[in-house]
Amino acid sequence: MTVYKIKRIYESPESDDGYRVLVDRLWSRGISKERAALDEWAKDIAPTNELRQWFGHDPEKFAEFASRYTEELDANSVAATLKQQWQEHPVVTLLYSAKDIEHNQAAVLQQWLER
Repeated sequence: MTVYKIKRIYESPESDDGYRVLVDRLWSRGISKERAALDEWAKDIAPTNELRQWFGHDPEKFAEFASRYTEELDANSVAATLKQQWQEHPVVTLLYSAKDIEHNQAAVLQQWLER
């Protein structure tokens, strides 16, 4: 069974990160491709631009954001395919750039992947 972890992309890569996936639609500021040490950039399963802009990382909107993003994931065939592919890895670390470590799309995606 795959273990899904979440981590800010600004944190240093570690050997126990396993398969490292950036789950932001936009590339993270100030991060080079070398520093990111990515195995994959899954921008096609990130929240839509409309949802991302509506949310604006406002913690008070997080519950509604999580609900809407989960609906997007449920309807996204790419997300279903990636979920199946990632099950080949013992550990998948979902990387995000948001400053809020609790209220971000990676946390929602992690829950979606684990259900």
